[in-house]
Amino acid sequence: EVQLVESGGGLVQPGGSLRLSCAASGFTFSSYWMYWVRQAPGKGLEWVSSIAGGGAITDYADSVKGRFTISRDKAKNTVYLQMNSLKPEDTAVYYCMRESPAYVPGRWDSYYRGQGTQVTVSS
Repeated sequence: EVQLVESGGGLVQPGGSLRLSCAASGFTFSSYWMYWVRQAPGKGLEWVSSIAGGGAITDYADSVKGRFTISRDKAKNTVYLQMNSLKPEDTAVYYCMRESPAYVPGRWDSYYRGQGTQVTVSS
């Protein structure tokens, strides 16, 4: 059974930093791309970042490029999202995701996901 468990969210002031973690289990971790996707209050799911199975390829939404860094640790079956220079518009629930057998590319509701972790950026 695929399990994704996010942690590391919280309340932070603008300009601050947080590191999110996603512990994965139930599958061969290094065989899959992993994704961070967020949902702001009252809005839809928004892709944030992706990382290839081997970790060598990463990609970011323009809104977070230069501020967020995605990484993964094969030994710990964990994917991370380091978030720096946080802005109030980064406030959202952040989900770690993996493709499901029936996924549709970019249809984030067709991916496996964890319970999410809340990030609130406010003074």
